[in-house]
Amino acid sequence: MKFSCYQKDLATAVTNVQRAVSPKTNLPALEGILIRAIDDKIILCGYDLEIGITTSVLSTVQENGSIVVSAKLFAEIIRRLPDNSVSIETDEKAVVYIHCGCADYQIVGIPSDDYPELPVVDAESNLEIESGILRNMIKQTIFAISDDNTKPIYTGSLFEIKNKMFRIVSIDGYRVAIRQEAVSCDTNTKFIVPGKTLSEILKLTTDSEQTVQITVGQRHAVLNIGDYSIITRLIEGNFIDYRSTIPETVKTEFVANTREFISAVERMSLLNSDRIQSPIKCMVYDTQVNLSCSTSVGKANDTILAHITGENVEIGLNNRYLLDALKNSDTDRVKVGLNGAISPIKITPVDSGEPFIFLVVPMRFKS
Repeated sequence: MKFSCYQKDLATAVTNVQRAVSPKTNLPALEGILIRAIDDKIILCGYDLEIGITTSVLSTVQENGSIVVSAKLFAEIIRRLPDNSVSIETDEKAVVYIHCGCADYQIVGIPSDDYPELPVVDAESNLEIESGILRNMIKQTIFAISDDNTKPIYTGSLFEIKNKMFRIVSIDGYRVAIRQEAVSCDTNTKFIVPGKTLSEILKLTTDSEQTVQITVGQRHAVLNIGDYSIITRLIEGNFIDYRSTIPETVKTEFVANTREFISAVERMSLLNSDRIQSPIKCMVYDTQVNLSCSTSVGKANDTILAHITGENVEIGLNNRYLLDALKNSDTDRVKVGLNGAISPIKITPVDSGEPFIFLVVPMRFKS
């Protein structure tokens, strides 16, 4: 194998592909990046048996071939090379020769035959969506994914397409995040994408109108994002009926300025820490929402003005869970619905229907 390409292009591709490489595994090839030189490009692949990322870089290829190189070492070398053309070639003993400017390296590679094949996805359904929309939908729901591996079904987000409405749903037992958008897709389907994959999608998508193609198979899905392709294992199992968790009516409702609400909660949060956790008490009455927090460190009170309808209510909330919901609301004002002190609060936008719905389970006060 022998090829040359620009250092910046190669460094960017290697950095992105490297994130799918397993840092420690019993199969040495999986700790590497597969490089294949074909005609006028090189194809790079990182794969940890759960998620794979591939991309191509335009190159001048003198000799087709393939090799696996240590992802960590190769990435460090390429990133530190001068901004110049990089020449890479291999010999019959799987030694990799790297030359750029006055810098030369020789590193030991692994034959590409040792690298596992990526799964082949037989399409059962397809979806096309703008990159910026998909990115926004994931950003507004990924915070509610569970990190409890004893319940793997909730360590990912549900992707549901039904009646030309695309929804992403995340649940961790303490909160629910739902984001939906209308799509021109006649297929009804649902599948669960691991949280790690969603994090990688966020890194590769941009706030643009570029189309992302999603191909869904029985156990895997492929997302084509620009020059990158992500193949991911899907989480198997039955996701909770999230619709049953959404209250149809509320007894109390108020509308508040999102930024003012966030600032007030952040001020109350100063008394909480990893060691000290106490709920923020929200007293909703008349035309205001009174916030207070009391811990062994001290006490704090604050008030925000709000348009309130319905019953007065007092509820305790986890400050971090509440802040996550408010910060991901992406709207100037939020509508908050309550059904007493022990039912989840519902946070939705005021003016644009319900493109997002956030539920936060309350905390009980100590007697």
